[in-house]
Amino acid sequence: MNKAILHAIIIYTLAGCPYCMKAKALLDKKEVAYEEIEVQNSQDPNVAVLRKKLNNPDRLTFPQIFIDNMHIGGCDDLYDLDKEGRLDKLLEGQPKKD
Repeated sequence: MNKAILHAIIIYTLAGCPYCMKAKALLDKKEVAYEEIEVQNSQDPNVAVLRKKLNNPDRLTFPQIFIDNMHIGGCDDLYDLDKEGRLDKLLEGQPKKD
């Protein structure tokens, strides 16, 4: 079974990325379940999947966050949504982290 079906929140991360760790920390604080897809390098097959989801951007940064198939953006975008009070609304009804 495809994990993406089980998780409505997907975060693409890069190994060792501090912004990825910060974004995951916020999601962990919100206690929501999410799927992390860690990319090792530009040749990783998940990079091609991500580029397709983002309509082949010239530049790819990490993390990239999706909630219910809606592209949220990166770490700063996630924190901005939280600061504006909109993140909790997007996370309503999401499965809780085990």
